[in-house]
Amino acid sequence: MWKDDILAQPVVPYEERRRQIEAEPLPENIGALIDAAADEAGDRILWNFFEAGETITYARMRQVVNGLAARLVALGITKGTHVGVMLPNIPAFPLTWLALGRIGAVMLPINPAYTPREIAHVMQVAEAEWVVTHADTRATLDQAHAEGLVSTPAHRMIVAGGGAAKGAHVWETLAADPTDRFEAPLPVGHDDLLNIQFTSGTSGFPKGCMLSQRYWISAGKVNAFRDGRVYRRILASTPFFYMDPQWLLLMTMYQRGTLFVAARQSTSRFSQWLRDFDIEFCLLPWVLHGMEPQPHDADNHVIRANIYGCPRDLHAGLEARFDLNAREAFGMTEIGPAMFAPVERADKVGSGSCGLPCPFRECRIVDEAGQPVPPGGIGELQIRGPGIMLGYYNNPEATAEALKDGWFATGDLFRQDDEGFFYIVGRKKDMIRRSAENIAAREVETVLAAAPGVAEVAVVGVPDPLRGEEVKAYLKLKEGVAHGPQVLEAVIATATAGLAPFKVPRFFTFVQDFPRTASLKIAKPQITAGVHDLRAGSFDRTTGTWLEGGQA
Repeated sequence: MWKDDILAQPVVPYEERRRQIEAEPLPENIGALIDAAADEAGDRILWNFFEAGETITYARMRQVVNGLAARLVALGITKGTHVGVMLPNIPAFPLTWLALGRIGAVMLPINPAYTPREIAHVMQVAEAEWVVTHADTRATLDQAHAEGLVSTPAHRMIVAGGGAAKGAHVWETLAADPTDRFEAPLPVGHDDLLNIQFTSGTSGFPKGCMLSQRYWISAGKVNAFRDGRVYRRILASTPFFYMDPQWLLLMTMYQRGTLFVAARQSTSRFSQWLRDFDIEFCLLPWVLHGMEPQPHDADNHVIRANIYGCPRDLHAGLEARFDLNAREAFGMTEIGPAMFAPVERADKVGSGSCGLPCPFRECRIVDEAGQPVPPGGIGELQIRGPGIMLGYYNNPEATAEALKDGWFATGDLFRQDDEGFFYIVGRKKDMIRRSAENIAAREVETVLAAAPGVAEVAVVGVPDPLRGEEVKAYLKLKEGVAHGPQVLEAVIATATAGLAPFKVPRFFTFVQDFPRTASLKIAKPQITAGVHDLRAGSFDRTTGTWLEGGQA
């Protein structure tokens, strides 16, 4: 097939590609990247917000960004000003971000679905001085102001999307004077702050990662060139307030390609987008395996799809179903891209490996004393390199805990093989202690996710007076699969065949869906938050019965 032909095309070995990426100078700042891309690809389409039918060329993007930046400076937004951006997936979001980047101002992305309390957390921690919002979300922001949670006055608010401004500035008016040139009032360099990007909040309150211009321009370059291939049609299916569409946009600019932007993530329409827009690169949500097969699933031109944390037993099946090259990668808000499996390494499909360190990144595995472990040993993954986060904003304690001697402590348990490939074992804090045994929740989840009828799994510890903790599995089933004794028997049989007896969950329960972070990860702490008795409503494998409130 044509994809095999592409993989068969000769490319330089990855280590040579890595050296070349690291040796080439980075653009001076986001503005320099904009200029270089617009100079070379002026008439090409940079992005296509396909559900709204809004496109823009590279040349026009530069003009609008320049004009918007000039108007923002005239309002008093200058280098170092903190600006909250609370917008849906519309062109105003990337245009605002790029304009702030040209100025040297700092963006604080805010989820438009946030409640007043959540908005207040981001704006207070990150010390927002201005906020850009949408007419549809203005009411929530006004409510936060009325409740005394935030103190941004209307004259420091910019509203997009039409409607009465109510004392605020109108985004469309500010963006209505495109210009060919813009000179930032103050120099903007690699180490200047560009984002205070909040973590997904999978544990505790989200923390604000201080991400520099270098972080973003290197992340875009690494993702664009580490495979040594051309990706000209790229899909962004998640919200721009999350980090992925931001680096995907910069990756697109390096490739001089086109970014196809969805209004929101949709697993039911995902494979259709791949086909309709001839996508060559995407981030593939592996939970698609739980969707009913569609006739067009394999009708696409994807050269590489990044997947993250795909259970080993599902990996090859995903590739076969969608007829694409799905390769693992690993990254975090704090460090950006950290590891990836080269697209030519088809032998790593189903291995569970996150790959090799990306350009600009060093990775090591250390024991509890902070000493490197030998190959094959398990320990905490630490990462360093130019462009990782500068720290957590207004949180010196968390910064000191995470950054030690230049290394970022991920909190993830990893091992490394003799070839240098890294494998995630689980979260240090996501371990279940049953009697004298440590059980990695991730391992149990990986095995159960391959059981017949299962789409997704979340495993937690249940307090137990005899053993300290017991293992409980929450199961989301595939479309069209109804829960019942046969499904549960198959899940237990899969667990028994793939896990040591002490790792097999004692408790099981079915869920319609999971609470999720902005990046669609399962927000595990929310599953158990406020639940007095985690056994209630569960099937107890030991007694063979559903406990009170359970599902027969």
